Amino acid sequence: MMKLVNIRKLSPPITTVLVKYCDSFWSKFVGLMFRKELKQDEGIILVGNRESKINTSIHMFFMSFDITVLWLDKDLVIVDKALAKKWVPIYKPKMPAQYVLELHHSKISDYAIGDKLVINISS
Repeated sequence: MMKLVNIRKLSPPITTVLVKYCDSFWSKFVGLMFRKELKQDEGIILVGNRESKINTSIHMFFMSFDITVLWLDKDLVIVDKALAKKWVPIYKPKMPAQYVLELHHSKISDYAIGDKLVINISS
């Protein structure tokens, strides 16, 4: 069963996005690969067991579009961000992260390093 969560940014401009919560090996492995598009109001969050640079690195193989990538620490504070281009071999955070939030490419300017996010279970 797919779990959806709301991710809310607390600092202005306040934003909320509904994303797929990926905490299993398979859901993290597949991620957004092979999708034809990503709507502006959707995304995924990859959930790690602990903060790490290596375990939160991503690749863009088999991607048909660019995405905004936000790396969050254990406290859900953005520690790095990137506009990830399709088919690029690797993107990794500059600081250790526990979560990787992948959103529509147009969302890159909506978030800044240091922003605090909150996860709420969607109803």
